[in-house]
Amino acid sequence: MKKYIVLIFLFAGFFANAQEIKWMSMNEALEAQKKEPKKIFVDAYTTWCGPCKLLDKNTFGNKDVAEYINKHYYAVKFNAEGDEVIKYKDKVFKNPEFDPNRQGRNSVHQFAIAMGISAYPTMVFFDEKGEFLSPLKGYLTPKKLEIFLKIFASDDYKRVKTDEEWKKYQEEFKGTFSS
Repeated sequence: MKKYIVLIFLFAGFFANAQEIKWMSMNEALEAQKKEPKKIFVDAYTTWCGPCKLLDKNTFGNKDVAEYINKHYYAVKFNAEGDEVIKYKDKVFKNPEFDPNRQGRNSVHQFAIAMGISAYPTMVFFDEKGEFLSPLKGYLTPKKLEIFLKIFASDDYKRVKTDEEWKKYQEEFKGTFSS
């Protein structure tokens, strides 16, 4: 009996140590920035998107990715075809054509359009003042996402202005994330 109890505690401890991204809404992230300025990382997904589900499982489920995002960003999970109401820069963004009974694709949210999202998944970066920085389209592995997470978190993006500088930055970048 004691062996089973010890095993239960071992498994519970293992799962308790698993790192997960602390997701919030865009409204919550913008409000949090007022108290503690931090960049925002948005995962714009849809419920029907296969690559979005892979991104959740393989990339956002990665311990290194989760720890880095939690430390350097407010992480936002945004359904780009959902019905959330977002207040951003004195504007209200909605999805007036949203149909809660529709299976699969739904209408595109006004905030997704404002961010220039044209594919799913798309990850979007905002600075500490809530200003739009850049979208990043498609499924990326932890190792491929790492350079983008770090270039924005470190503000290195401010000094990488040309294709040549970006190429050099990539060549010199030393990643540390596990795959």
